[in-house]
Amino acid sequence: MKFLKNYFSFLKKKKKRIYLIYEDEKDFLIKNLCKEKIIAIDTEFDWRNTYFPKLSLIQISTKDTVFLVDCLNLTKASELKNLLENLDLLIFHSVRSDATVLFSALDIKVKNVFDVQIAEKFLSKNSNKNYGEIVKKYISLNLKKTETNSNWLKRPLTEMQIDYASDDVEYLIEIYQLQKKKLKSNFDEVLRVSNEEASLGNQELFVSRLAKINHLSDLEKKIFMWRENLAIKKNVPPSYVFKSKQLKKIFNILKNDADIRSLEAILKDSSLAKDLYEKLG
Repeated sequence: MKFLKNYFSFLKKKKKRIYLIYEDEKDFLIKNLCKEKIIAIDTEFDWRNTYFPKLSLIQISTKDTVFLVDCLNLTKASELKNLLENLDLLIFHSVRSDATVLFSALDIKVKNVFDVQIAEKFLSKNSNKNYGEIVKKYISLNLKKTETNSNWLKRPLTEMQIDYASDDVEYLIEIYQLQKKKLKSNFDEVLRVSNEEASLGNQELFVSRLAKINHLSDLEKKIFMWRENLAIKKNVPPSYVFKSKQLKKIFNILKNDADIRSLEAILKDSSLAKDLYEKLG
C-alpha cells in the first residue's frame, strides 16, 4: 500500500499521513487499525433519491494517519464491521447520522461512542455549534466547507473533495482529548448521551420515521408500513410513494371505504391504489 500518489501541494500543511483505500487494500487498513484503541470516524454519502443511503467514503483517523475508505465498490465489510464494533472508543461529530448510514449501508452498529458535538453542549452556551466552529475553537483553524454538497458518487475524487473529507475527521481525536479535560465529572454523561444517539442510528430506518408520527391507529401504522415496504422494494424515498402529510387522507379513504379513485388521485398510480385498497381497505 502506497501513500497517496502525487500528494497535492495544498495538502502538505496537514499533520497526518493520508491514504486512499480501495477494495483490494482492505488488509492494509485492517492491519493498521488493529493497533488502535481509539479512532475517529466520519462518512460521506448521497441520500437524495434512494431509500437507502449510498455510502461513498468512510473517513477514519488515528493519532497520526487518515484513511479514506472508498466504499462504492466495497463488497465485503465483515472485518471492518468486527473491528469498528469492538474498539474501545469511536469519536464522531453528530453521531446519529453517521451511525444511520453505517448501519443501513454496511450493517455496522457503532457503540462506545464519544460525540464532540454533544460534548460541546455541556461546555458551551452555544449548544448548536457545527464542526467548523468546534475546530475553530479548539484547533484555531478555519475549515473550508465548499464540498458539502458536491457529488460524492463521482470518481475519481477531486483534490478539493479529498481535502474536505480528510478535514472532517483529522482533528476529532485532538478535540476529544481537549474536551475530556474540560468535562471532568460530566464525561460519563457525555458518553451516555452519545451512545443513546448512536443507538437511534443503529436501527431500521422506518423505526425512527414512525417514532416521529404520534398517536397512529393500527390502520395508519399499516398504511405507513405499506409505504415503507414499497419504498424499500423500489429503493426510493418514502415520500416518492406518498408524502407523510397525506397519511390521514389515505386513512380516511380506507376507513370509510371510499371510492378507489380517491386513492388513485393521491398515489397517481392505479396499480398501487388497487394494491393498497385490496390489502388494507
